[in-house]
Amino acid sequence: MPDPLLAPLGRPRLMGVVNVTPDSFSDGGRWVEPGAAIAHAHDLLADGADILDIGGESTRPGATRPLVEEELGRVVPVIRALAADGAVVSVDTMRADVAEASLAAGATMVNDVSGGLADPRMLEVVAAAGAPYVAMHWRAHSDHMRDFARYDAAGGVVAAVCEELSQRVEAMLAAGIAPDRIVLDPGLGFAKRAEHNWQLLAGLDAVQALGHPVLVGASRKSFLGSLLPGPDGSPRPVDRREDANTAVTVHLAQQGVWGIRVHDVRASRDALAVVERLAAEHHQTLPTPTPQESA
Repeated sequence: MPDPLLAPLGRPRLMGVVNVTPDSFSDGGRWVEPGAAIAHAHDLLADGADILDIGGESTRPGATRPLVEEELGRVVPVIRALAADGAVVSVDTMRADVAEASLAAGATMVNDVSGGLADPRMLEVVAAAGAPYVAMHWRAHSDHMRDFARYDAAGGVVAAVCEELSQRVEAMLAAGIAPDRIVLDPGLGFAKRAEHNWQLLAGLDAVQALGHPVLVGASRKSFLGSLLPGPDGSPRPVDRREDANTAVTVHLAQQGVWGIRVHDVRASRDALAVVERLAAEHHQTLPTPTPQESA
């Protein structure tokens, strides 16, 4: 049986972002203290978040990695407190040690932007825990991922992402992760230019055809800012991209993705309510992913 967290809900799940970091691109430093991060997470829950995604390492372009001890110190106290309050918590990490400690502290899902490539022990840890696992398309760490934003083969970025995610699924299955615990993320903004992100959003059906629930994180990313330049041609600032985020949320709901990773949960929940109401008026339901059967 699939994990209840991955079962169809009738709409996409909203994963609220809690960056416990000093340098994330959208809100770096605002929630770096545990108390501030916990309070912000509760605000996201009140706004309608289904899952809280707690991360202690910035993956913005050019970011350098914290020490593993720093990352553990940032996320574990926050996860422990939120799990004790009954929240559904995901840990956003590329490190097996952090995933293991976070699961022990009460996290129920691992969101690994490297899809297991950054730490060879990650898949083993997830398999042993039996936890749902989000594997994102990834080619390199943030400090040099721009060097890998090339998709010149036939089919372009959509075909490349699907092929590389398929390879990661094979590795996950070989490590013992159950197929009904796997979620795939096309990795918008990671080793991708703006045009690649738009092509992936338009081609999500190919990613969904891989047979696993899909999570998408477009919230506040630079390709939205560059779509909406100011009078001087500069990209729209991070804190003024929410209207574009809302439009993307509507598109993703109509595509039937499993989850949407967002910073502004309230706006996305409001958008989903409108989409659901209109679907009901037409006596329709939103498309939903088909969970994998256990192998």
